This record gives sequence, structure tokens and C-alpha cells, in this order.
Amino acid sequence: MEREHFSKQFDNELNQIRERLLEMGGKVEVMITNAMKSLVERDTELAERTIAFDHEINTLEMVIDEKCLEVLARRQPAARDLRFITLALKIVTDLERIGDQCANICKRARELNQEPSLKPYIDLPRMSQAASDMVKEALDAFVHGDDALAIKVCEDDQCVDELNEQIQRELLTFMMADPKTISRAMKIIQVSKCLERIADHATNIAEMVIFMIKGKDIRHTIA
Repeated sequence: MEREHFSKQFDNELNQIRERLLEMGGKVEVMITNAMKSLVERDTELAERTIAFDHEINTLEMVIDEKCLEVLARRQPAARDLRFITLALKIVTDLERIGDQCANICKRARELNQEPSLKPYIDLPRMSQAASDMVKEALDAFVHGDDALAIKVCEDDQCVDELNEQIQRELLTFMMADPKTISRAMKIIQVSKCLERIADHATNIAEMVIFMIKGKDIRHTIA
């Protein structure tokens, strides 16, 4: 009976970690959406609110880290449960960095919103949506233990990389044609790089999910 109670308590603690991670992931997805919206709709107030919102992501990172370390110390988990907790510790780091990238996008949006538009934003919102979908699917793969979905996330990173290269090529053409566009173009390139990094963090999470499920490290092996 005591062993059963211990097992139930341990399951509850793992579920708490899982729920907190999903909460953090949900907040990060909102940040990605709002960061791009602040740029496309030239909404500087939304950019400021999103930068401030990053504080909530940082707080959740500390809460989850503390809970994971507490469970490691008290329960001394083994095998799959140990992989789950060590993965959770890594996932929160990636999610926190995604929050930082969103704040960086908002800082560039804040600057770009004060100048005339260089061009309509078409590919950046596509890139943002793709990166956001990757984050959501990576977390879904983690929660459901779905290695096929995790592999899909790793493969989808190629699409974001291609959009990033396309945007940079297009902006380089603008800069060569008119040096007055250089400052604005460089800021847009920085936004594109932030989105590309968000997709990289989602890929990191997906690769770690595959490790949790299969016990196999596939980093640097997916083309």
C-alpha cells in the first residue's frame, strides 16, 4: 500500500512538471504570435507588452527547474523517468530562449514601426507561423511520446531555413539597389534570424523527445 501511494505521488509530480511545461509552451506560442503581429500591424504598444511578458517565461523556467531538481533529489528516478526529468530541464531552457528571441523581434519591431515600411511583410508571417507550429508540435510530441511527430518537426526546420535564406536574398537586393534601405533591411534580417533560431530551438526539443522515447541521440544526424 505504501509503495502504491509512493508511485501515485511520483506520477502526480511528473504530471505537474508536464502541465507547467505546457503552460510555458502556450505562453511562448502567444509571444511568437504577438511579436509578429506587433511588426506586421505596426503596433508598438503590443511590442512593449510582449517584451514585458518575457518576465513570465523566465519565472516559469525557474519554477519548473526547481520542481525537477526537487524530484531528482527526493525520488532518484531511473530509466525513462530520469530521461523525462532531464529532458524537461533542457526543454525549459529552449523555451526560455524562444521567449528571448520573441523579445528581440519586438525590439526590432519597435524601431521599424518608427520608419516607413520597406516592403509588405509576406514571408516573415509565414516563417513565424511555421516556427510556432514547430514549437507546438514539439511539445505535443513530448506530452504524447510521439516520436513520428518529433521527426516531422526536425524535417520542418528545412522549410524555415529556406524562408530565412529567401528573405535575406531579397533584402540584399534592396540594399544594393538603394543604400538608404540598409538600416531597415538589416533590422528585418535580424527578425528573420530570430525566427530561424526559434525553429532551431523547437528542433532541439524534438530531438530530445526522440532520445526520451528511443534512448537514441539523433542530433546532427537528420539532413
